[in-house]
Amino acid sequence: MTESSLFIRLYLDEDVSVFVAQLLRPHGFEILTTREAKNLGCSDVAQLQFAAAHQHTVLTHNRCDYERLHEAALIEQRLHSGILIANRRASDFELARRIMTVLNTFTADEMTNQLLYI
Repeated sequence: MTESSLFIRLYLDEDVSVFVAQLLRPHGFEILTTREAKNLGCSDVAQLQFAAAHQHTVLTHNRCDYERLHEAALIEQRLHSGILIANRRASDFELARRIMTVLNTFTADEMTNQLLYI
């Protein structure tokens, strides 16, 4: 992550519905799904590394694993582009609304090494 970024680019973990991407893209947000990245079945470590390398914030429902990965990154002083952990019970429409609030509130630089619950 070398260049400064204003807008958050989002990377949807494979446990997040691709419909969420369809709901967000018409609003001008850059969204990449795990399927589009050809990363289906990759480990969570690999997903976070891919997202960081491409300056994308990860959106996931996988709270336990990503909390652990976030903590390890902080301890090892490794940068990531942010992690959003979403409640599984929220509908795709509610999730998209919550994500748009985050995307309209924070810059990509502000998301660096952050973990937020939405």
